Amino acid sequence: MKLHDLRPDKGATRPRKRVGRGISAGQGKTAGRGTKGQGARSGGGKGAYFEGGQLPLVRRLPFKRGFTNIFRVEYQEVNLEALARVFGDGETVTPQALAEKGLIKKADEPVAILGDGDLSAKLAVSAHRFSKSAQEKIEAAGGSVQTLELLVSGARATVKKLRKDQLSKLRAQQEK
Repeated sequence: MKLHDLRPDKGATRPRKRVGRGISAGQGKTAGRGTKGQGARSGGGKGAYFEGGQLPLVRRLPFKRGFTNIFRVEYQEVNLEALARVFGDGETVTPQALAEKGLIKKADEPVAILGDGDLSAKLAVSAHRFSKSAQEKIEAAGGSVQTLELLVSGARATVKKLRKDQLSKLRAQQEK
């Protein structure tokens, strides 16, 4: 058997329906489109996503085309390499100090310390969140880590965000 011998199975293909070719062809005159109306016109019809006036699926699902979570907490990120560059040995790092040195823009917004870079100075760091590697590197350099409480306002104040370890502590307290 060769490529030119290949044929589709019998009945697998059907001849193309040639519409609008006269009354005797069975699809003449209106060519199967009915009489008048939007669907009878060329380019007629509402398109693939029209659901008969019902709110279309793409508009019912916010995550399909963009969604803004009003409870999202946006952290200002600072890497260890920046701390090592700006702060000296024995200094205290707070959000206010970070803002004064120009590492963050606003002292009253949450700060996250990330572990990119090395740290040799002994620092007392206070921030709202630490990556595991950042915490390990700060403590390995002889410094200390203090996690600040996240104060939320506005829409975020209605839902208190808890990390998994905080949630497990809370459940343990409730069970006692």
